[in-house]
Amino acid sequence: MKKLLKIAILLLSVHSWAQSNREREQFPVFPKCERQQSENLEACFYNELQDFVFANFKVPQETTDKNYKGRVIVLFEVDTAGVFKVQYVDAVDASLAEESKRVFGFLPKIKPATYNGNPTYAKYTISINIPLEKQAAVVAEAKKEKTNAVIKDRSRELTEFDSIVYKKFDNPQLKSHLNIPFSHSLYAQFDRALNQVGSNNHTASKPYTYAEVSRYYDLEQANKMIQKNKQGWWGRKLWNENLVAIQGDGYWFTMNPILDLRMGKSDPGKADYTYQNTRGVQVQGEIGKELSFTASIYESQGRFADYYNRYAESIKPSGGNPAVIPGIGIAKRFKEDAYDFPMAEANISYTPSQFINLQLGYGRNFLGDGYRSLLQGDGTSPYPFFKINTNFWKIKYTNTYMWLKDVRPEVTEDNTYATKFMANHYLSWNVTKRWNLGFFESVVWANQNNRGFDASFINPIIFYRAVEFSSSSKSGNALLGLTSKYKFSNQIQLYGQFLLDEFSIADMKAGDQSWKNKFGYQLGAKYFDAFNIDNLLLQLEYNHVHPYVYAHSNPLTNYAHSNQSMGHQWGGNFKEFIAVARYFKGRWFADAKLTYGKRGLDFDTEENRFNYGGNIYKNYGEGRPFDTGVKTGQGNETTILIADLQGGYLVNPATNLKFFAGLIYRNFNPNVDTPTAFKEDTTWFSIGLRADLFNWYFDY
Repeated sequence: MKKLLKIAILLLSVHSWAQSNREREQFPVFPKCERQQSENLEACFYNELQDFVFANFKVPQETTDKNYKGRVIVLFEVDTAGVFKVQYVDAVDASLAEESKRVFGFLPKIKPATYNGNPTYAKYTISINIPLEKQAAVVAEAKKEKTNAVIKDRSRELTEFDSIVYKKFDNPQLKSHLNIPFSHSLYAQFDRALNQVGSNNHTASKPYTYAEVSRYYDLEQANKMIQKNKQGWWGRKLWNENLVAIQGDGYWFTMNPILDLRMGKSDPGKADYTYQNTRGVQVQGEIGKELSFTASIYESQGRFADYYNRYAESIKPSGGNPAVIPGIGIAKRFKEDAYDFPMAEANISYTPSQFINLQLGYGRNFLGDGYRSLLQGDGTSPYPFFKINTNFWKIKYTNTYMWLKDVRPEVTEDNTYATKFMANHYLSWNVTKRWNLGFFESVVWANQNNRGFDASFINPIIFYRAVEFSSSSKSGNALLGLTSKYKFSNQIQLYGQFLLDEFSIADMKAGDQSWKNKFGYQLGAKYFDAFNIDNLLLQLEYNHVHPYVYAHSNPLTNYAHSNQSMGHQWGGNFKEFIAVARYFKGRWFADAKLTYGKRGLDFDTEENRFNYGGNIYKNYGEGRPFDTGVKTGQGNETTILIADLQGGYLVNPATNLKFFAGLIYRNFNPNVDTPTAFKEDTTWFSIGLRADLFNWYFDY
């Protein structure tokens, strides 16, 4: 009985939705249809249109001479002024297409389609039989006699396909629950708006959704302000719009090409030039207000500056492939000295209420307010994940479950890479209108003993670290973290992070700088609209990570994925200072970044094979040169200076396609030259056209 009641309620809901849907939409109205009831307007519209075409269409003589039998299909629109415009004609020859356009050019101006009582743009199709045949009248559904229904259906074509309503695409993605592609340059445009004193939002967990940002920053108005006045199809698609954009009643989707085409020159350089040739496609959409999706596929070939090529090859996977491109994935050899590196990203976002957002994706995540993150960075290859965002009161709670890979030869079996899992919990709390605190926990475990995704680690309660040891004290690797942000004003904010990998109170009290005190911290500041210059962002950041952070006694459960750190890209044992300036005006942009750091590298020579704490893929329980007196930068101390300048012009905001030119200067200076770390000055100039949809990091 209960099941029947549920079904009845469901059917009534569907019926009432369909009924209200019909009331919201109305077809265009010919003069002879003005007295018709709304449910009859569709039939009247098609009948009047068919009569007009039959009366005015003249089959070209050459088509008649050929005894041609077939059909012409016309895709047309009725705009908000009630004017008919042919979009496309599918005909066997040009003469039939031209005649179709001629006839539609004589159609009178009528009342446009409406949605919720407002005029709207709509697309339709009509089929014209050749030789001409007067079409059977379209009968309104409400007036059909059941006894005649089968006969009438046989005497005419259905109009369901032709009556699909197309609306003018009004950039609905800017209000959707889709993720905004995480690019530091793009996010800088609305960073100030999200960091106003008194706002109750949470800025550490990235990427943001359009819906989150649009509460504080008018994305639609910002997009309108940089639109170019282009009327032609090619001009609009090149400078302003999505290549394909469809919007109907309660749904929309887009499709765009993705390009990253760049050429450059590095000195020193084994090759004459550097290059990247990326082609791809991106599909985005939304069904209803709750379900949105995006998918991107990239195919790339490229060759980089020598230092970057060496680093990519130093983290190569087992199986014979030559490199892992940082942030992208495993690369195959292309020609003699270049790489072929495909990549894919995808995300399905479901928002059942204003409090909860669920995401199933293949991509990257980021935690923090800085350029770097010690807790979770986005410098790794994409990975599968499931994310739960819960937002209420002054709290945002994010749970992220990830499926990662270890691609080293030591753990590869039967040509299959080892699988590992990570569960992150992050609770962001707005303590006051100026001060935010965040609490972080991460647990990593391996798929040993075929245990798979261990359900005991899914526990969503933050700091419930005891589950790590519920099955074995060596079963997982846990990290704890703390974040903080303070807004002095709408222009100035301070932020920071603290990461605790392992800690011994006894050793801390002893004051002997034990290796067990593994932690890192970040301090940073942002100055929005610096010196009262609109859209100028200045940022300073200091990162300090002790030796052996992110590593583990079992390298399989370290804090990494595909030979790349899941935290800071440099791994452990370093100090880093970063200064960033970003500016944009209209479509023009400029970014400048200066990085100065000290890293403690391993010598990895016959004479010195000690583990100094920088390589997170080494067992921290083996090969330590000493247990006390441990200092950041120990080992082969290496200073790194990187200056990065980039400027350009936004070609198309729909895909964040940019024309750019960039210059990188890198000074790498170890105390002792080794086969893998030696003194080198690099100058790398690049110019290109790129869809800026994720962060490329070249500061290694």
